[in-house]
Amino acid sequence: MTRGAATAEPMKAHRLYLLLREQILSGEVPDSAKLPSEPQLAQEHRVSRVTVRRALDKLASDGMIERRPGSGTFVSGGQTRMPVVADLANALTHLVEMGRNTGVRLIAFSYVNATPALAEELKLEPGERLQRSIRVRLIDGQPFSYLVTHVPERIGISYSEADLASTPLLELLERSGLVADKAQQIIGATLASPDVAAALDVEIGAALLSMTRVVYEVSGRGIEHLQALYRPDRYSFHMELARTGDSGARRWTAAASRDLTEANENNDKKNAREKRPPLKRRTTHDTARDKSEP
Repeated sequence: MTRGAATAEPMKAHRLYLLLREQILSGEVPDSAKLPSEPQLAQEHRVSRVTVRRALDKLASDGMIERRPGSGTFVSGGQTRMPVVADLANALTHLVEMGRNTGVRLIAFSYVNATPALAEELKLEPGERLQRSIRVRLIDGQPFSYLVTHVPERIGISYSEADLASTPLLELLERSGLVADKAQQIIGATLASPDVAAALDVEIGAALLSMTRVVYEVSGRGIEHLQALYRPDRYSFHMELARTGDSGARRWTAAASRDLTEANENNDKKNAREKRPPLKRRTTHDTARDKSEP
């Protein structure tokens, strides 16, 4: 086998895995249904039996199919793992709940000097160091996220490495007397590096969701910088939207903020009629904070 063929084979297996997985999740191949044999799948998708076997091995490790010697391969009825869904309109609360309902594996833990970019984003004092950790989160024992977290050293020393391996980080921060007030985040996409691919059990170069989040306390100083990479087959982002505004100026608004937005608009109209300065608009950060606080 040539080097090019050796490289293409895992990619073909991954494509076939994603195709079969989508057919199972969508119900096109129903629960408990028998899959075609390896030779049949190889002929149908014009790939080798080695490629088919790799794709089926991946589905089996996900718990989506079951091999029965002498009978064939069947969809695992009721056992399919659905992806974790994050609520963007209530991000801070979701982070804590996800930490309680998923497992975690701590890969690295150390104290490092802050890069200029991190120092600026976290609003650090000159010379402040950072606690750096790398964790992998798991659902049903399967990895779905790779998390690189930086926390100011003055905060990080309030908990131990063992604490970080067993307790959600935001919970540790609030246990030390800090209160997460608001956060800024950017969502995008990237490709898996060798280290990340090994940790998430994907091929090198596989597409991943990426998110960078900075969490701030009430004083405005940063308490956490998170760089997170997610397997898109096991994690997704969700937000409910609603149409708001007057006819001719309708727009989509996060459903969690809908009532607040409409109240602000009504206040603006009333103030305009009474020629008073408008009430200060509240932001979506304010909405997320209200929901995250007891």
